Amino acid sequence: MSHSLNRRQVLKTGSAAAGLACFSTSTANGQATPSQKFRTAHIGVGGMGGSDLRSIASHGSVEVAALCDVDAKRLAEAAAKHPNAKTFTDYREMIATLGDSIDGVVVSTPDHTHAPAAMAAMNAGKPVYCQKPLTHEVVEARRLREVAEEKNLVTQMGIQIHSSRAYRQAVLMIQDGVIGKVKEVHAWSNKNWGYDKPSLPEPAAAPDHLNFDLWLGTAADREYVPGVYHPGQWRKLIDFGTGTLGDMGVHIFDTPYAALELTAPNWVKTDCRQPTGVGHPERNVVEYEFPQTRFTTETMKWKWYDGSFAPPSPSEVGLPEGTQLPGQGSLFVGEDGHLLLQHIADAVLFPTEKFKDYKRPEVEGESHYHQWVDACMGKGKASAPFSFGGPLTEALLLGVVANRFPNQKLLWNAEQMAITNHEAANKLLRSDYRQGFEVEGLS
Repeated sequence: MSHSLNRRQVLKTGSAAAGLACFSTSTANGQATPSQKFRTAHIGVGGMGGSDLRSIASHGSVEVAALCDVDAKRLAEAAAKHPNAKTFTDYREMIATLGDSIDGVVVSTPDHTHAPAAMAAMNAGKPVYCQKPLTHEVVEARRLREVAEEKNLVTQMGIQIHSSRAYRQAVLMIQDGVIGKVKEVHAWSNKNWGYDKPSLPEPAAAPDHLNFDLWLGTAADREYVPGVYHPGQWRKLIDFGTGTLGDMGVHIFDTPYAALELTAPNWVKTDCRQPTGVGHPERNVVEYEFPQTRFTTETMKWKWYDGSFAPPSPSEVGLPEGTQLPGQGSLFVGEDGHLLLQHIADAVLFPTEKFKDYKRPEVEGESHYHQWVDACMGKGKASAPFSFGGPLTEALLLGVVANRFPNQKLLWNAEQMAITNHEAANKLLRSDYRQGFEVEGLS
């Protein structure tokens, strides 16, 4: 069914709804008691949203209570599989209307809607599972983390590989000191979520099944362009996605960031084409410097490569010529060796002869989705809460900002939350939300 909500009611979603209890069987911090059903509301149910829906719904305690999508076809497909769920086109209406009849919210939208949807849910006191990257803009990532911590809500960023056996084992190996203190990280993806053309194709009317105004959400108003915005090419565009760095970088950054207990970078610099104001570059090399942690040398250099710049040459990363590097992965360069982590595969140690007798730590993989549900129900903890996902996303998105200012080193002050040497870059840490789509805590 479709619902309408006036602007005054929508804006109250961020304040009055915060006073609602999760429901009678939930605790004050959004955790359901272990014996009860956990009722979920899903924002975005096609594409990755459909995968998220299936994975969350496969938990034996989950009851899918609500579905929301701006695409009527995708919404109907999801509703056919969950006929008891209430359906909505506007997530703001869903959250304001359902109140204490939902226990947790899953956000699986294009990047630019992650933060406003997640914040609206948290303002209503709901635990949140939000797809990666956590936000579209740097300031949004900081605010989601702060509010999640202030309200003591169970949260999880949707980097599902984070909970895989291979990635968990790699974290333990690095922290076990297998290659000594790490002085460099190289990470890459040969995917291309960029768009180098100076303009988009001609606009046309949006299809009847798509509410394009709600799809735009907080972004500036514009005409629909077929085959560009919805359903899948938005990642390439600066107003909606975060390019290859945001799409794949967040997965591949995850393990080194966690293993080395990194915080905020000192600076970031990128090598790419000049900005067009339309799309992200089709290939980038992004450099960071991170301050020392207990697992790194005094300062640690981090280099990201994507598109046709990936993978780097073996000699460029200190490996023997002829070493076969995967299309996506990361390489830890330590004082005593190298650890190569292919995307979703077991780590490989170099030199191989030196580490042939190394006994790897034993660890099991987990369902990232079920982990969040269990944590919401008072059993265990989420492994990628916004307290982790927020700072990781901040660092990642500083690289996305740097793509707009090629070959210029941007100095980052995390405490002030400012790029201290570049006023134009500093202004890109957040943008104004379109009138009528403001959210308390972000606007």
